[in-house]
Amino acid sequence: MNLNYPKRIATNVLRRLPFRTNDPLRCFHWYDYLRHNARRLEHLASLRIPVRGMTVLDVSAGIGDHSHYYIDRHCAVTLTDVRPENLRCLRTRYPRHEIQFLDMERPGPIKGSPFEIVHCYGLLYHLAHPEQALEFLNAQCTRMMFLETCVSFGDDKEVNPVTEDGADPSQAFSGTGCRPTRRWVFEKLQGLFDHVYLPTTQPNHEEFPLEWSAPEKHLAPLKRAVFICSRSAMDNPRLTRSLISLQTRHE
Repeated sequence: MNLNYPKRIATNVLRRLPFRTNDPLRCFHWYDYLRHNARRLEHLASLRIPVRGMTVLDVSAGIGDHSHYYIDRHCAVTLTDVRPENLRCLRTRYPRHEIQFLDMERPGPIKGSPFEIVHCYGLLYHLAHPEQALEFLNAQCTRMMFLETCVSFGDDKEVNPVTEDGADPSQAFSGTGCRPTRRWVFEKLQGLFDHVYLPTTQPNHEEFPLEWSAPEKHLAPLKRAVFICSRSAMDNPRLTRSLISLQTRHE
């Protein structure tokens, strides 16, 4: 665990005001976002879960900075978002792929559903009704769902609603989000998927804790976790079926 977390970065993460803009590229392509996305996708690749050639639903894709992970692996990707400015940007960046409006607070039918893979990174904690969202995503998925979200420390099962700034493109569109505990997320997923796993590793980024039983060691303002769901058992030494309290950084 890095105990020398730079105070200036923590301040930037908390103070998003300078980056509020109607230009999605300007909002999502500042240093901290680019670094954060790179570390998350490196970690996903390190799990060595085959995805090549599959159909993928990228939920709340923003401007599509995770979509190329699948596009470069020859997947057929459908990208969704709720914000009109993000949808315009997606259509410009990915003109050959299916782009659809989707409000995850009031989800409706998606053209092309169901999909072999659902990619849901950075969404759940921006929702007022995360359980409803998980049930909807479960219905869209035939093989695997990859989920990353902000969470809270603690071993209880709590959703922990929070207020967010709906005018900030990086925050909850409805103005209400949540910071559920890992146990809440894990058990809700177990009620939907036959096989739910945690990676034994975490991304090389300070927002992803390693010692869940020692919150005092985590100095970043946000706490994040990754969950892997599957319809069939996965024989993968990088994954565990337990809600482990100790993880390591991946190679």
